[in-house]
Amino acid sequence: MTRLDLTPLWWLLILLGVAVLPWHAQGHGFAASDLLALFSTDVANGSALNQALMHHRWWLWPVLVAAMLPALGLARQNWLGYAGVVGLAAIVLQAATIGLRGWTMPWLNALFGELADRQPGIGLGAVATFIGFLFLFTGDLARRGLFGGDRFIAGTVGFLATSIALFTAWPVLTLLGRGFAAPRDGSLVDAILVRMFAPKIWSLACVTGGGNCGVAWNSILLAVATASACTLLGLAFALIVTRTGFRYRKALRLLTILPIITPSFVVGLGLILIFGRSGVINQALEFLFGIEPGRWIYGFNGVWLAQTFSFTPTAFLVLIGVVAGVSPSMEEASETLRAAPMRTFLKVSLPLMLPGIVNAFLVTFIESLADFGNPILLAGSFGVLSTEIFFAVVGAQADFGRAASLALILLVFAVAVFLLQRAVVGRKSYVSMTGKGDSGRPAALPRPMLWLASAVVGIWATLTIAIYLLALAGGFVTIWGRDWTFTLGHFAKAFAIDWGINGQLIWSGGAWDSLFTTVTLAAIAAPLTAAIGILAAWVVSRQRFVGRQLLEFALMLSFCVPGTVIGVAYILTFNVPPLEVTGTAIILILCFVFRNLPVGVRAGIAALSQVDKSLDEASSTLRASTGRTMFRVVLPLIRPAIFTALVYSFVRAITTVSAVIFLVSAEHELATVYIINRAINGDYGLAIAYCTVLVAVMMTAVGCIHLLVGERKLGRRDQPQPILTPSMEKLA
Repeated sequence: MTRLDLTPLWWLLILLGVAVLPWHAQGHGFAASDLLALFSTDVANGSALNQALMHHRWWLWPVLVAAMLPALGLARQNWLGYAGVVGLAAIVLQAATIGLRGWTMPWLNALFGELADRQPGIGLGAVATFIGFLFLFTGDLARRGLFGGDRFIAGTVGFLATSIALFTAWPVLTLLGRGFAAPRDGSLVDAILVRMFAPKIWSLACVTGGGNCGVAWNSILLAVATASACTLLGLAFALIVTRTGFRYRKALRLLTILPIITPSFVVGLGLILIFGRSGVINQALEFLFGIEPGRWIYGFNGVWLAQTFSFTPTAFLVLIGVVAGVSPSMEEASETLRAAPMRTFLKVSLPLMLPGIVNAFLVTFIESLADFGNPILLAGSFGVLSTEIFFAVVGAQADFGRAASLALILLVFAVAVFLLQRAVVGRKSYVSMTGKGDSGRPAALPRPMLWLASAVVGIWATLTIAIYLLALAGGFVTIWGRDWTFTLGHFAKAFAIDWGINGQLIWSGGAWDSLFTTVTLAAIAAPLTAAIGILAAWVVSRQRFVGRQLLEFALMLSFCVPGTVIGVAYILTFNVPPLEVTGTAIILILCFVFRNLPVGVRAGIAALSQVDKSLDEASSTLRASTGRTMFRVVLPLIRPAIFTALVYSFVRAITTVSAVIFLVSAEHELATVYIINRAINGDYGLAIAYCTVLVAVMMTAVGCIHLLVGERKLGRRDQPQPILTPSMEKLA
């Protein structure tokens, strides 16, 4: 089969971008509605060709020259690579050096003089041209023998590397630069000292008895306490599910899913309704014993409780596979040597679970650092980095330099824990499953461990059920703690539907716009996240090329970056040219996609590890192209991973708050931000009613997981059960 050469298509896309489509972003959006920009008399709407010829914008001529080089490449293939390199460099340079105020760098003014013209961010024409040049360049790399001479692999790697560079590395580097930028009215050293080492960040006054500790120490203390509690609780859950005959294991697993499919701050709202000044417990104590309601739930205690309940399921999901994967033969060998059950558990089983334990600690530590919803509701005077970043951005001063510095500290904490985890786990071997058969059952839990785990799980499950029941019940009473009258008024206020004069349907509730926006953007982002993630997983697990490990690390980079840091980095990077998308739906979709991308990558790698590579090789032997093999052979075999990535990405896009709190606009408000704002204003009834609707949406998504993934069996038929004679039954 002749492999398709897409070079003419990429050249056509380049010509379309420079001659027809508007080169700059339009006032009504990133993509212009007026596609005939060649004939536009307005410089803002013109194509690159139009602006160079009619408006004398000389810096666009290198792009136009590069666009004509592929014509020479039809005769000499070398010119295609040259066209790609020159075109990419020309677009990047002209976009990065000229902005809304002319030259973006002072030395350019000294070199070329003051520039009279200005230009906004890139538009649809520049994007189309950039893509065309990129694939011309990667195609030439494949022609020169790189990537095994395969254009599809070269193009995929080029697309992934460029995407990660633009939407993960660039924002993080911008954040670093802004954190160390000198202010206009001071020196760089003074700025760094004030921003990075301010007493409000690093003060130890709480130790000396002179006041509150700094937000950095508060964040570390809270993260360590939360990660420790979540890891221990998650381990207890995993042991109960895998090492005991607990009757209600399915119900227990369903209960652990509930905090994942709901916004994290739902637990915070539930704790307020239970332990707040108007909460059930305080109301009962005041009524029965005359005890004045306290405020102990606000501060470290409340945030720690809320985060522990919210993130324990995450630790459980990380640990359950590791606990179940401990080889029974190892434990049997210990028991054969007459070791006591407790000694076997502590000396054999627990050390083999160490990778899962450390990973669970890492994940929940980062989740605690990045959490915004629970601290904003419960922290009170106990400040943490995530809330301080928020107030630095939305406060009266709008100090982005301080916000960047705080986000940089948060990023350093997260990366440090990630590197520490690699150092602790990476140097030892924890292999317990080999190619040999491994029969037997896992050792039963020692009796003291069984009692302890059962007690912990029982208490956690009871409190979780109570928190969620009371949290959801808060949407059905008039005023919690004052007027217990049943009402549907909060739902009506948020989700009212009226009929117009002509019979048209009117979505009159105040929450409809944010719900429609959230579901729409999540539905757009989820397929993109799954597609890019699965494609990246296939490249890094199935192909061999220079830089593969670096690409895999870059794909997982956003996992190490807390959501609050991503939000600040995006608003600093994409609020100005060359890529000016702040306030649009595009920046939210980009945030969803690249924030959740590691999930799709890991799901794809796990699924591909179960598919023999010989299937790919058989397709290639039959002269199928790499792209055809990918879409016709590999993808049908990893459908469970695709559906998992789709649904998880959809759920995370709907429930996230820390990464998008800075990116929403009046036109594109999201459900979680709407709820947070209502809760901050004390309108708990409306906030909880909205949470109830989101829970219903998320339960629908979990149902999709069960229907599309849970019961799927690939290539296995039910085998008839053998008939056992009485003698065989005795042997069995």
